[in-house]
Amino acid sequence: MNTPISIIKLASHNQTNRSDIKHASPALRKIPTEQRRKKFKPNLSFRWYRRIMDRLKNDSQFFRSSVQLAFVLLCIWIGIEFYLFMQWGMSFGTETYVERPPGVEGFLPISALMGMLHWIYSGTLNTIHPAGTIILVGFIAVSLIMKKAFCSWMCPVGTLSESLWMLGQQLFKQNIIVWRWLDYPLRSLKYLLLFFFVYAIGAMSVQELEIFINSPYNKVADIKMYLFFAEISQFALWTIIGLMLFSVVIKNFWCRYLCPYGALLGITGLLAPFRITRVKENCIDCELCTKVCPSNIKVHQVSQVWSDECTSCLRCVEECPVKETLVLRSKKKSASISPWVFGTLVAGVFIAVTGLGMLTGHWKNSVSKDEYQFRFQNLDSPLYNHARGSVPQYGPND
Repeated sequence: MNTPISIIKLASHNQTNRSDIKHASPALRKIPTEQRRKKFKPNLSFRWYRRIMDRLKNDSQFFRSSVQLAFVLLCIWIGIEFYLFMQWGMSFGTETYVERPPGVEGFLPISALMGMLHWIYSGTLNTIHPAGTIILVGFIAVSLIMKKAFCSWMCPVGTLSESLWMLGQQLFKQNIIVWRWLDYPLRSLKYLLLFFFVYAIGAMSVQELEIFINSPYNKVADIKMYLFFAEISQFALWTIIGLMLFSVVIKNFWCRYLCPYGALLGITGLLAPFRITRVKENCIDCELCTKVCPSNIKVHQVSQVWSDECTSCLRCVEECPVKETLVLRSKKKSASISPWVFGTLVAGVFIAVTGLGMLTGHWKNSVSKDEYQFRFQNLDSPLYNHARGSVPQYGPND
């Protein structure tokens, strides 16, 4: 004898093969009340702070947006501190001194990757950009447990990218879905970029890594990055504008096709124990999960989401109209974990890794205030330039 869910599944199969919600709505209305997953509605009788806590616990997208906002504000705070540090440096010490924020090293991916490989090879963490390496380890630790959750929960570029394609939906009512024959080659670009960086850096010896890490150029890599954007060329500016425009019409254009960090986390995320699982016997084939997936994963066709493109944003879980149909599990038959626990783990693992780096003294670099003042005064020297991945020879007093 068929259960109510299986009857709905058989009766609605022909009419829900399309992702149009209007065609799926009759099947949704037939879901038995006891099996219908209701959308979260705030309890207005609660005090404002209790309403916020209630929503954080029961609305995964509100929780995720809150985490995104917290990390964006953190990055803005780091940016303000670094701007004040740059003002001091570029004034050659006449402005008020503000200590350089170590968190800025999170925007130096190449130096961080070099630092991590040097750490693996030599067993010691470099003192030039230690925070960058710790932050990279934090990214990888999150992905090893919860797939590419860093991309959709914490990454400021990912947050900007998501905001842009949502703007595109508001403006044009939909986003462009790239043809599969073109999508796959484009997605391979970020892996080619990752392979290039890993191959070039992985081929370096410990001595070569130490020469680069301790070079005058690497010591001011964050300063050079700031000047790149502060004195941006027209070509670079229009390139960034072009990427942003593509991100308005194509979901996560930069993240999906060009980000080497995303490629790295996608690979390590394949080892993650937690993944979205679809309980087939409960599924009514409404395809709403696939429709809302920003990575264009066919969620309604799989038992578990293994795709390297899954960012664990939980939009599909939030959209599913049937209870216990899309859940987070470590194994197909294991107990599910709630979205708020998952989100807490995402932020908690990253904070734990970076906090451990701070507590153990592997956060602030060894470049003194006087040395920074000296280097600001000599930024035009050829020692602070590099070409094709190499740096000029330098002496012990440089």
